[in-house]
Amino acid sequence: LRSNLTNSLKIGGVGGWTKRPDYDDTPSPEFLNPSWMASIPDDQPLSEVTLPGTHNTMALYGGIFAECQTWSLASQLRAGVRFLDVRVRHFKGNLTIHHGVSYQWAHFGHVLEGVADFLGEYPSETVLMRVKEEYSETHDIYGAVVDYVHRYANWDLLWHSRLVPTMGEARGKLIVLQDFPGPDLGMRYGSLDISDNWSVPTLLHVKEKWQSVFEHLEAAPVGNQAQMFLTFSSGAGLFAYPRAVAQRINPQLHDYLGNKTDLNQRLGIVCMDFPAAPIIQRIIDFQLKEAKKIRKAINTVFGKTSLKYIIS
Repeated sequence: LRSNLTNSLKIGGVGGWTKRPDYDDTPSPEFLNPSWMASIPDDQPLSEVTLPGTHNTMALYGGIFAECQTWSLASQLRAGVRFLDVRVRHFKGNLTIHHGVSYQWAHFGHVLEGVADFLGEYPSETVLMRVKEEYSETHDIYGAVVDYVHRYANWDLLWHSRLVPTMGEARGKLIVLQDFPGPDLGMRYGSLDISDNWSVPTLLHVKEKWQSVFEHLEAAPVGNQAQMFLTFSSGAGLFAYPRAVAQRINPQLHDYLGNKTDLNQRLGIVCMDFPAAPIIQRIIDFQLKEAKKIRKAINTVFGKTSLKYIIS
């Protein structure tokens, strides 16, 4: 079975599309897993859940130096992706989606509508979304973000706290990981333990990039379980465009996950360019099974009935 999975499938298209267990730049996922969070216990803090994510989630256009994904937002969510990386340009109150100079033929309202529709259909799930200003430097997108939430979703869709929610509290919610100034809309992006060494100047630097990914993934299971971990496997540079880096990093990530015999551990959020359905599933498979017993033991020792998870 594994030997069959490791074979690449070439599909006709402009320049040819590639579908592998670790890398997929075809228009749609091989299979879907839209409600996998239903099996996560309600009392499990989200910081203990392993989540697949996409880097520059909406970057589907602009050529080889701008494109990071080929699946639509709806397809990504239905494939099991639960962390979104969204970049907005702020111009006269409007929030358009950009990757650098490349406009992505969408605005922030499209993203909010897509997430709201998905959570309405699958209320067992939650979606985390980093929101960052890009290709503008107003440093004042808070008001526009709030306006878009009211216009294209609803205020109650958001998780309104810096506290890390439990899975039960997070179900049906969009958790904004706020990477911009202003009052709290949700959790602060900077509160996460993040590895985002995105600069890969040439393909000769892929080895260094993988080493940083490996080290952060190794740190996640033994790190602070009350803090969310986020590892970006994506990278790019002038002589190493996103597809080329993903074609070299994703197989190493897939093998790393496949070689682990203990799935009872927290890896945090693993954020990728051009992920395939099988590698998304491998990430989902890593979930803490004994976390409830561990928390109960800690509570007993400290004479508490519950632990609060908060990162300032």
